[in-house]
Amino acid sequence: MTFIVGDNCIKCKYTDCVEVCPVDCFYEGPNFLVIHPDECIDCALCEPECPAGAIFAEDEIPAGQEVYLELNAELAEVWDNITEKKEPLPDAAEWDGKPNKLQYLER
Repeated sequence: MTFIVGDNCIKCKYTDCVEVCPVDCFYEGPNFLVIHPDECIDCALCEPECPAGAIFAEDEIPAGQEVYLELNAELAEVWDNITEKKEPLPDAAEWDGKPNKLQYLER
């Protein structure tokens, strides 16, 4: 099983989760993070660290966000690995909690 980053990370990109990952399985895009499913060891350390509540266990993905399982796998293959915490996007607080942000995903 793996963890995934879901909808609420888009346009927020908090990186608190990256700091606690023991296997460095996070990858960074312009306005979103993903978890590489083949690298995730299911330790669950990242989930409570996400201020946006955007990380889910594979078997607990909220209804309507199932597309993020495939999206995390796809983008982890092309984006750069991130291993250190960075500042969130400047307007992260404004976007945190807004639904249906997939349309704003920058690849």
